[in-house]
Amino acid sequence: METKQIQETIQMISEERLDIRTITMGISLLDCIDSDGAKARQKIYDKLTTSAKDLVKVADQIQAEYGIPIINKRISVTPISIVAAASGDSDYVAYAQTMEKATETLGVDLIGGFTALVQKGYQSGDRKLIASIPEALNVTSRVCSSVNVGSTKAGINMNAVAQMGRVVKDIAAIDPVNCMSLVIFANAVEDNPFMAGAFHGVGEADKVINVGISGPGVVKRALEQVKGQPIDTVSETIKKTAFKVTRMGQLVGNVAAERLHVPFGIVDLSLAPTPNEGDSVAEILEEIGLESVGAPGTTAALALLNDAVKKGGVMACEHVGGLSGAFIPVSEDAEMIRAVSAGRLNIEKLEAMTAVCSVGLDMIAIPGDTPAETISGMIADEAAIGVINNKTTAVRVIPAVGKKVGESIDFGGLFGTAPIMPVNTNSPKQFVDRGGRIPSPIHSFKN
Repeated sequence: METKQIQETIQMISEERLDIRTITMGISLLDCIDSDGAKARQKIYDKLTTSAKDLVKVADQIQAEYGIPIINKRISVTPISIVAAASGDSDYVAYAQTMEKATETLGVDLIGGFTALVQKGYQSGDRKLIASIPEALNVTSRVCSSVNVGSTKAGINMNAVAQMGRVVKDIAAIDPVNCMSLVIFANAVEDNPFMAGAFHGVGEADKVINVGISGPGVVKRALEQVKGQPIDTVSETIKKTAFKVTRMGQLVGNVAAERLHVPFGIVDLSLAPTPNEGDSVAEILEEIGLESVGAPGTTAALALLNDAVKKGGVMACEHVGGLSGAFIPVSEDAEMIRAVSAGRLNIEKLEAMTAVCSVGLDMIAIPGDTPAETISGMIADEAAIGVINNKTTAVRVIPAVGKKVGESIDFGGLFGTAPIMPVNTNSPKQFVDRGGRIPSPIHSFKN
């Protein structure tokens, strides 16, 4: 890097909240499969604590040497529904507890991969894992879960969609905060370093380092320098900024991979906001020219932002992956929270925005008495957007038990505070109860 670029990066870190949001080590557990569940779990614990024994130490060293904040150290693993299926265990809560025990030993922040991939149907391990999710998330604090219910190639598994609506309700009945550890996907990606949706795909190397980098404040500051200029200039400014940010992520990823003696996987350049002021995706959209996020033009501005971020990232690094783009989690974005609270942003507008952003309806609190089939309908809508548009979409909603529209629920830390949003009360029950599978779209046949 040239001296000028280094100086710019230092400014980004000190003034504009640029950080490495996560260094995530992906670890394959395929060689831990055993017909004896206890033996499988011991193998899992041993492999995790051996493979990632230096992850936290190396991340701390890099942070100290380069002055780049590294917020989280995480692990993603092979979907547990696959790993545990060979055992005779009737539920998989003990596997989640093993994952939790390993993270405590290692000192990592989160572990993802309590996952099932059911876009085309269930195998026995999928059924057991999904049934285990509410209790697994209740007895752990660092385990994250995900279920993929649809893909462009397979269509949408409506039986799974219906079930996941009930699962979300079951989790909320125990503790609504646990819902933030579950995400329901269409077109889930295998190298995503961000939680709650991270898992280590079966096509990945045995071990790999993926880096997730974020910097909404950096993009907003850059756009402040081009006020009133044409949209082409806005796009070019975002692209150049994303290039610089991705370079930093690639540097950290390469250094971490070398020191940990594992391959470098990808940089996920995702503008992931936090509740801190000046660290907001919504403020970027307003800097582009919207009076408020949610105003007409919001979807177009977000599409511009997402595309420019991806272009800048791909120019900077040959291994860009994960989700890479802009996240719109309501509870984690200070300006999003204000817009929702003031009635300027609703779920229907957020759904439209998910057609062009990186993920979907994310960290949204809804009334606690919302029926399971309504949640399933929201999942189906998001899955349809992902399947038809050949992109990743997801739902992470929190039924706030005992709370109604106008109140809020506090998650603490990076997860923020979510105002309870109104949900359309017309029922999709008959649609959801049909079950079956929505076929894959015609444009999926590209073999």
